[in-house]
Amino acid sequence: MKRLLGITAAAAAGLALATQSVPALALEEPVNAPIAERIAKEGGGLKTAIFAGGCFWGVEGVFSHVEGVKSAQSGYHGGSAGTATYSQITSGGTNHAESVRITYDPNIVRYDELLRIFFSVVADPTLKNRQGPDVGSHYRSALVPTSDEQRAVAEAYLKQMERSGVWDANIVTRIETKRTFYPAETYHQDFMAKNPRHGYIRRWDAPKVEALRTMFPGDYRKSFLRDG
Repeated sequence: MKRLLGITAAAAAGLALATQSVPALALEEPVNAPIAERIAKEGGGLKTAIFAGGCFWGVEGVFSHVEGVKSAQSGYHGGSAGTATYSQITSGGTNHAESVRITYDPNIVRYDELLRIFFSVVADPTLKNRQGPDVGSHYRSALVPTSDEQRAVAEAYLKQMERSGVWDANIVTRIETKRTFYPAETYHQDFMAKNPRHGYIRRWDAPKVEALRTMFPGDYRKSFLRDG
């Protein structure tokens, strides 16, 4: 559950409605997700992909440190324009997921490599409608391909994950059809870079970036890529 300082009254109200009582949790542990057997062949030019994996602060934060990622923007995917605000989606029932839309250069980092990073250090694919301390369908983990090639790679990788033996429980991450992506409010963008000492960032998200650095040194970029 995220605690924000100095946010709007509407956002604070939405956060209060979204807050649920959950037991104290240990830090999330990274895993060594398998190298993809199905390699992405996306051709030249920049590509876009959408990932949902719990609080978008950490998802954006990790991808902002990945070499080859050109932008990472927090937002809402899966619902309508009329309810695409933080206060409404955290109240539940809008069908949105907190998501991050990234633009990347497949000549530097392929989509299958992004999937491996995502499931190694960002999202636990065995948790349904929750990640870490955050609970609700808007915190679900989902892959949103933006091309037929991405969808084929994602489908193959989820099947590979199931038989890999890396996770003890069933894989519940799903592939969702691409719909309109609604950028989140300005205060959510680059939240980790702007608020490195925030309690939530230090406990839940900074360890994910450190795991990226240690587990994927060839993909790690020290500087934080700020969107826009």
